[in-house]
Amino acid sequence: MSDAKNQGRLTSGCACGAVRYETASDFEFSFQCHCRKCQRATGTGHAPAFAVDISDTRLEGSIRYYAHAADSGARTNTGFCPECGSPIVSSTERFPDRIYLLAATLDDASVFKPQFAVFANEAQPWDRAPGNLEA
Repeated sequence: MSDAKNQGRLTSGCACGAVRYETASDFEFSFQCHCRKCQRATGTGHAPAFAVDISDTRLEGSIRYYAHAADSGARTNTGFCPECGSPIVSSTERFPDRIYLLAATLDDASVFKPQFAVFANEAQPWDRAPGNLEA
C-alpha cells in the first residue's frame, strides 16, 4: 500500500495459518482506530486497519465472529481465527460492501501506511497516534 492505492494483490493470514485472505481491491483508506472495542479486540492500544471492497476479497478458513453494537449503534462484527485467536477482519452493517482488515495480519506488514487516526480521544496515554496523522 503505497501512496493512496495498493500495488497488486495483498495476502495475509492469522498466526497459525488456519485463516488466509487475499484482496485485489485498492484500499479505500487506511487508519489507526483507538476505540475501546479495537483496543480490546487486538489487546493493544489501537487497531491498524484498512478498508477494502468485500467482493474483491477472498477469505479462506473458518472465522469466528463476535457481534456487538458500535458507539454509533450500528451492528459490528469482529472476526477471529478460532484456532489461534488472531483478530483478522471486522465489518459493520452501515457499510455492507466494505470490510476492514487488520494490517498486522499482512504477509508484508511493512507496506501499511495509516492515513489518519480515529477515536484518537480514546487513545491510551501509553499509545498515542503519531502527530503526523490527521485525527
